[in-house]
Amino acid sequence: MTKPDYIFESSWEVCNKVGGIHTVLSTKARTLKQQLHDNLIFIGPDHGDNVEFCEDRKLFAAWRKSVAKDENIPVRAGRWNICGNPIVILVDFRHLYDDKNMLYYSMWETFGVDSSKAYGDYDESCVFAYAAAKAIRHFCQFNHLDGKHIIAQFHEWTTGMGALYLRKHLPSVATIFTTHATTVGRSISGNNKPLYGYLDAYNGDQMAYELNIESKHSVEKQAAHRSDCFTTVSEITATECRQLLERAPDVITPNGFEPDFVPAAEVYADKRAAARATLLRVASKLLGCEVSKKAFLISVSGRYEYRNKGIDVFIDVMNRLRQTKTKREIIAFVMVPAWVFAARADLKAVLDNDITTTEPMQTPFLTHWINRMDDDLVMNYLYRLGFSNAADEKVKIFFVPCYLNGADGIFNRTYYDLLPGMDCTVFPSYYEPWGYTPLESTAFGVPTVTTDLAGFGQWAETMGADSSFANGVAVVHRTDDNYHETVAETARCIASLIKMTAAEREAVADKCRNIATRAEWQYFIASCYKAYDMALKSAKKRMDKKLA
Repeated sequence: MTKPDYIFESSWEVCNKVGGIHTVLSTKARTLKQQLHDNLIFIGPDHGDNVEFCEDRKLFAAWRKSVAKDENIPVRAGRWNICGNPIVILVDFRHLYDDKNMLYYSMWETFGVDSSKAYGDYDESCVFAYAAAKAIRHFCQFNHLDGKHIIAQFHEWTTGMGALYLRKHLPSVATIFTTHATTVGRSISGNNKPLYGYLDAYNGDQMAYELNIESKHSVEKQAAHRSDCFTTVSEITATECRQLLERAPDVITPNGFEPDFVPAAEVYADKRAAARATLLRVASKLLGCEVSKKAFLISVSGRYEYRNKGIDVFIDVMNRLRQTKTKREIIAFVMVPAWVFAARADLKAVLDNDITTTEPMQTPFLTHWINRMDDDLVMNYLYRLGFSNAADEKVKIFFVPCYLNGADGIFNRTYYDLLPGMDCTVFPSYYEPWGYTPLESTAFGVPTVTTDLAGFGQWAETMGADSSFANGVAVVHRTDDNYHETVAETARCIASLIKMTAAEREAVADKCRNIATRAEWQYFIASCYKAYDMALKSAKKRMDKKLA
């Protein structure tokens, strides 16, 4: 197997925490660095305030000066403040906007990428990808890396033009393009269209036209076809790629993780107690009454994709449990960032001054005020179902629409600080290429419910998961057409967990931790090296043919 001497890995989410790709890259860095040391280099956008970035002005000093002069690309170099502390190059791509039309013409002429219908974040993404690729080319030439085995990996359509640029201008570098979710597949799902039952009938190009995402689809499709190796993260997304991008992935590279952020066993009990105290305190202040310390705490979290992430299912499940004769109080949290206006001043004052509330506060579901609240899907559904959060209700639900970064003004704890306080998490996704949130829950020993439409759910089934928490994960069967059955089965899973004894729940928690260890990068990294080998051999074959 041919192994790389250098890996350049480019993504919009390098030192920029936006979604799951950030977790993919930041967790696998340590494992890769053990092999490559400082020849593993991540490339991300320079936003000026990348909080995870530690600049080192001595690192690549001569090259940085040269690339700024020769290519008009100012860069900063340093370390990513994560486990492994890999090298990061942050690219200031704003200076290249004037090259945009030339870039788009070149991409059309060479690869058939149609940028004519671009809008929104297309320009920003593609100009960054262009800048990242130019920086890689200049780095290789400046440092005389001819003859080295070099991998350049690009993630999602947002960096697809980078892969195409290198294919044209530095063909000796082996390119890998990874799609974590196809633009068309995500858009079909997000627009409430059935994806899975009709997938064989969909044409990717036609649907891109219908959904007004032609340019994004075009660059993604061409990057998938023209890269030396095309990868995705799960079999369910591979099926999408075959149909919508008309290319089957060469390798499936499941998303692993590193357990470094999981509290150690000796402090876990204290972390759990602190998390529960924070969650129950905020709930009791909003409700105007004390919440049982033995309340069952449950949550859904992730990106605010109402249908794709199953947020609608979660709320319906809570409504179903509300109508049962559950004896244990249930406190549910919808932790999905929305368009927040500000932390509630009234709630903040009550918390800061430890004021006892004796009646419900205004809008007792909400921890932070949000813009255009009348149009918010979560709030409207809570009102439609008649949730009141009254003291005599056994199920109470709260919408936490902020980023839990430790400075939100209400909880002032990170998501990972609060996660140990949960008794269960629920991720009933309709569209989920992988699913880090349920994997994180299992690592924390928190029983989780997901579906077999999530890549992680499918993987968990191969590890023996079913709908009974047999290995700490309950996987519910979901299709285009069984919404109500999904709600009922998810509610049943949760009810069975609530009824367990403390010893039974602890046994489930142990099973959670066990299955999580089997998803660590030390096991999944082999698929990445398979992709590197394939890409390097493809690039070598291309160069040998060129020289013949």
